[in-house]
Amino acid sequence: MTKMFKIALPDGSVREMPEGSTPADVAAAIGPGLAKAALAAKVDGEVRDIMRPFEGDSNLALITSRDEKDALELVRHDFAHVLAEAVQNIFPGTQITFGPATDDGFYYDFAPAPERGPFTDEDLPAIEEEMRRVIAADKPLVREVWDRERVRQFFIDHGETFKAEWVMELPEGEPITMYKTGHGEADWIDLCRGPHLASTGKLDPNAFKLTRVSGAYWRGDPKNPMLSRIYGTAWLNKKQLDAYLVRLEEAAKRDHRKIGQEMDLFHLQAEAHGSVFWHPNGFVIWRALEAYMRRRIDEAGYQEIKTPQLMDARQWERSGHWGKYRENMFVVPDEIPHAPEDGQEDEAPILSGEADLMALKPMNCPGHVLVFKQGITSYRELPIRFYENGSCHRNEPHGALHGLMRVRQFTQDDAHIFCREDQIVEEVRAFCELADRVYKDLGFSGYGVKLALRPDKRFGSDEDWDKAEAELRDAVVAAGMATEEFGWEELPGEGAFYAPKLEWHLTDAIGRTWQVGTIQSDRVLPERLDATYIAEDGAKHRPIMLHRAIFGSYERFIGILIEHYAGKFPLWLAPVQAVVTTIVSDADDYAKQVASRLEAAGIRIETDLRNEKINYKVREHSLKKVPLLLVVGKREAEEGTVAIRRLGSEERQLVMSVDEAIAMIAEEAIPPDLKL
Repeated sequence: MTKMFKIALPDGSVREMPEGSTPADVAAAIGPGLAKAALAAKVDGEVRDIMRPFEGDSNLALITSRDEKDALELVRHDFAHVLAEAVQNIFPGTQITFGPATDDGFYYDFAPAPERGPFTDEDLPAIEEEMRRVIAADKPLVREVWDRERVRQFFIDHGETFKAEWVMELPEGEPITMYKTGHGEADWIDLCRGPHLASTGKLDPNAFKLTRVSGAYWRGDPKNPMLSRIYGTAWLNKKQLDAYLVRLEEAAKRDHRKIGQEMDLFHLQAEAHGSVFWHPNGFVIWRALEAYMRRRIDEAGYQEIKTPQLMDARQWERSGHWGKYRENMFVVPDEIPHAPEDGQEDEAPILSGEADLMALKPMNCPGHVLVFKQGITSYRELPIRFYENGSCHRNEPHGALHGLMRVRQFTQDDAHIFCREDQIVEEVRAFCELADRVYKDLGFSGYGVKLALRPDKRFGSDEDWDKAEAELRDAVVAAGMATEEFGWEELPGEGAFYAPKLEWHLTDAIGRTWQVGTIQSDRVLPERLDATYIAEDGAKHRPIMLHRAIFGSYERFIGILIEHYAGKFPLWLAPVQAVVTTIVSDADDYAKQVASRLEAAGIRIETDLRNEKINYKVREHSLKKVPLLLVVGKREAEEGTVAIRRLGSEERQLVMSVDEAIAMIAEEAIPPDLKL
């Protein structure tokens, strides 16, 4: 008698299916429309191939294109697989390595045959054409389970040295999945965890585009061979692809490096890899944001402090950062023996062979603990909120550096709140509201809040992690943000090694998301650095340490702002708020008088008295994203008026008296937190 499995569906119904049945069989039993639409399946919460047989009674949810997140990840994974097959079809001798799905597509790393040399962008059209041929063949993607030795020998026999090396690091005895395009012995095959779609023909051949080629070291190590990485973007259909390419084109126009040069905000150069040279215009934006943030944190009850850039390596070993971040820290020898502090005995070295080392801080938290530990703190004094515009250094790889978005030297709007357990939910809730005000003040009406949960490798007990995750979750609920409107989501395994964290993901003007602010609930660092307070019972207790930032870093946040506004900043942030420019030289003296009065009113003003046509001047200042042009000629000088042109406005210029212009501009230039 055939064994039957009970398959529970999301609507609560249960279907009995014979042993050997697959999710595809269930879809077909429900109806031909679903059978055609189903791409994969969630079996007991795990995404699986739709053709993979059930192993017993199961809960089943079928994945279609309506389940966009899961569907896109599957499709992008398959496109990477098809890319690898296409490259080996037209470039024999190429070795394959790995190729994951990404946020907007996929990539795959290849080791081209030595005689062929690295791939270039010129190779992409031919590879795209071959990918479409593979898709059109509509071959099934077949999952097979092999043992490790069989996989290793297969790759050795086929000259795939990179795969053969990798497979030997997998646990011995663990089954390994291989995916074949087709059923024949000669069909293309790759080591892959899966899952995949049922066949290559499930992909839309018009929904992908290869975008570029770059170099990438095998396993990210500069000591290893350089590979060719081919990037692509992939979507469920052509309409989605076309919309993405439009966004990509718009993003190129908004590139903060390009706009930064046009507006003379900053520059980067090889003499200081990963560090920013801020020009006067760019530093105006920095100072405006810094002043704004100081007002916000002052009213929220923070105390601003400043901690050292360089600290003894022993401090980083105590905090746990030495073991986790050592390779990304800038370390220097402490050449001069240090004397004990005011009668205290010097501490014995605790780092074998590395006791006389100093390190530039990659983060501010250990320094804030040291400030907290000065003196005796009572429970009545908590919470204590320390804030610092802290300059940090991280030794990022050269290939990872990207304008203002990824740098080696950066300044965090960093703060640490030391509090009791009974204060955590209220402190996190208050931070949620503070972050909400800041992001909305800066023009971001849409954002998501996500909870990053414990990673596999972490410090601290499961009991402490249970508490910390629950406290953050409760705070978001109390703030009214654990809703679909705020994109609430929990992210398993993505917390820091010492604490879970809430993350804020901003949505910019063209729909991109940026992860910026965080707050983390940490019981580990106070324990490691022996931070205590005197509780109501007279005994010493550990405070909870909430790590929090809103911008994340000034550099990256300014880069995001540049791209969000495409350089057309709101008036309070604009480096030059207005330019007084002349139509004729007879109005030069009047233009200087107008500019002087605007400057006296606190408006950032420039004059343009060049002997150029007014249309030329308008174009030039528009390129520099100056918000307001105050145009003056003979008539304006005689009548005591100015003609105002707004950047990007199609409306006719507005003529008004100088007094009215000053009042209007001064009102508009008030930072949002200072407006009544």
